[in-house]
Amino acid sequence: MLRKTAILFFILFIAGGFFLIPQEHHQNETENIEHQAEGEHSAHGDIGKELPIWSAIPFVGILLSIALLPLIAPKFWHHNFGKISFFWAIAFSLPFLIFYKSAAFYEIMHIYLIDYIPFIILLWALYTVSGGILLKGSIKGKPLANLIMLLIGTLLSSWIGTTGSAMLLIRPIIRANAHRKNKVHIVIFFIFLVANIGGSLTPLGDPPLFLGFLHGVSFFWTLKLIPHMAFVSVILLGVFFMLDTFYYKKEENISESIVEKEEKREPIRLIGTHNFIFLFGIIIGVLFSGSVKLGETTLFGVHVAYQNLMRDGFLVLMGILSLWFTKKSLREENNFTWFPIQEVAILFAGIFMTIIPALAMLKSGSAGPLGFIVSAVKEPWQYFWVTGGLSSFLDNAPTYLTFFNTALGQFFPGQPESIAVVKLMAQKTIYLEAISAGAVFMGAMTYIGNAPNFMVKSIAEENDIQMPSFFGYMIKYSLIFLIPVFIVATLIFF
Repeated sequence: MLRKTAILFFILFIAGGFFLIPQEHHQNETENIEHQAEGEHSAHGDIGKELPIWSAIPFVGILLSIALLPLIAPKFWHHNFGKISFFWAIAFSLPFLIFYKSAAFYEIMHIYLIDYIPFIILLWALYTVSGGILLKGSIKGKPLANLIMLLIGTLLSSWIGTTGSAMLLIRPIIRANAHRKNKVHIVIFFIFLVANIGGSLTPLGDPPLFLGFLHGVSFFWTLKLIPHMAFVSVILLGVFFMLDTFYYKKEENISESIVEKEEKREPIRLIGTHNFIFLFGIIIGVLFSGSVKLGETTLFGVHVAYQNLMRDGFLVLMGILSLWFTKKSLREENNFTWFPIQEVAILFAGIFMTIIPALAMLKSGSAGPLGFIVSAVKEPWQYFWVTGGLSSFLDNAPTYLTFFNTALGQFFPGQPESIAVVKLMAQKTIYLEAISAGAVFMGAMTYIGNAPNFMVKSIAEENDIQMPSFFGYMIKYSLIFLIPVFIVATLIFF
């Protein structure tokens, strides 16, 4: 087995090398990628122009692994998903480092220091703190109660983040519906609304909007998405209520008899409310990093802002304080485990590594191998669907930033960003609305569209809910329930 694995690694290494070598390299090996970091922009931009489109094969590989292996070999996947993530990361990174040397090292350090590590720290802090808040009481998983919980979660997501809201409410809604036979649809619509669409209204809600905030979009500008979010949310909540009512009536006699046997009415109450202090601290930390400029330092050739380092340290402190001041028994009663955040951290470590060529090609604009996509985006509806479609499979934060910059270049070329962003907000509002809504809404299309999706799925499976596969989620749910709503939203708003 070890020999076969070594041979497979060697084949991928050799093949990966040829995938990554640009045409000029075959003509003159002495010109072997002398991207010796003449500056961040040049090193980063040149990579996107030179990488061939098939350098994204490891990224496709890790996505297919996530999609197919839990379906084909669930036990193997459960015990080896970390090795598989590492395998695809190495299959890309080793040839990348050998052929692109310092430029490759810079790209890898950049995506981990600027994107992955802050991303995981924020998720860990929200997961840890919200896991110390327990909603107790006799909540019956009836359609109206489920609808109210989804509505509350949707409204909360813009203010405590989609991760915070999802982690706060997913366990109570699972417990409330423990007696239900049909409950997969409840978790799916929870992902649609609480883990994604609900985070549309402030930079605290979803990472792409926070990136916009860092680049000059005013904090309350995203409230312009209220009509878009309300339209999509009301339709999905209505569809959910009808679907949940249908399933509930089919099993009503069984459900009622089980609930009556357990009938010890308890008042609804929150335990561990001191964690709201730490949750508020996380919000303050995020706002702080986007509101002040304290200079920057260089780590491994990457410029990192001091305020971002302070934010990350503060978020870790909030998580540690939550663990310190929250009784272990409360977390146990809340069915809190570390597995969901571990799974996200491990899988997204591989995804962030293998996503480098796809993002670099997009960021190189019309000059890169994916220039046909960037050049084709002109109208608001195109911004909505292309930003959203790519956000379904790529990290929605850099995808948002790519088309945010595309819009700036299209309408205000050569102008300073500080001026161009103000003009984009005021004069081309519909384009920024399309980019923002596409990045946030369509994160709900797949399990990997937004990190909370995977965490909710993992928690549901820990509670013996048989969630659909990667493709099953898309075919049975997102394509059927989301795409028609997004089409109508396009006709109305874009």
